[in-house]
Amino acid sequence: MRETELKEHERLDDLMKSGRKIIQNTQEFCFSLDAVLLAHFPRLYPRQNVLELGTGTGVIPLLIADEVRHVEAVELSPVMAELAARNVRMNELEEKITVREGDYRAIRSLYPAESFDVVLANPPYRPVAHGQANKIRGVARARHEFTATLEDVVCAARYALKFGGHFAMVHLPERLGEILVALHEHQMEAKRLRMVQPKTGKAPNMMLIEAVVGAATGGLKVMPPLIVHEDDGRYTREILSIYGMTAQDIGDTAKE
Repeated sequence: MRETELKEHERLDDLMKSGRKIIQNTQEFCFSLDAVLLAHFPRLYPRQNVLELGTGTGVIPLLIADEVRHVEAVELSPVMAELAARNVRMNELEEKITVREGDYRAIRSLYPAESFDVVLANPPYRPVAHGQANKIRGVARARHEFTATLEDVVCAARYALKFGGHFAMVHLPERLGEILVALHEHQMEAKRLRMVQPKTGKAPNMMLIEAVVGAATGGLKVMPPLIVHEDDGRYTREILSIYGMTAQDIGDTAKE
């Protein structure tokens, strides 16, 4: 890993993956559990070319780079795109990951049609009219549909994917109905679904969904829920495994 100089408001975090680290700007949007879960959700293979729509700090490409042929990462924010590119260089992954500053709503100007095997997205979750946007502009943009709607991200994914390609996304359970309709309207059918619950007995607050271009309707596999925390606040064994940790590694820091 190359040495890098941190700028104001930046911190260096350990990804617990192949010795990789990531720079994050505390004044912008920092990645969280949803990105990590999405990176581990789809089945990935060495010959695949992957596109991530809205990469932020570039955490997902850093986590999946060893599993695929190449990752293209698109980011609208110049600040975040530059940061993601620095993270790629710092981890010496220029041959595996390409970061492109651009707007995936104009994806036709960025890539040829149907040129990817897998598309990943951790898009803005909430319509602008719903909820109170965070005062930090970068966080508000990441969580609310200021710059891209559900329709925008599904449309971009379909344009980029080959026939038979897979689209995986993390989103809110309350929008499942909208998501299924949007996928169907863009020639994609949901085939895997997993709800994420903060604790056993609590309602899910996230979901992971994977769709296939050109697939027949039906055949949706609903997986057992992913439980994030034990009753005492510690991460469950499955979450620790996803993070590449053990309870001994993190001790009390596993609590949120």
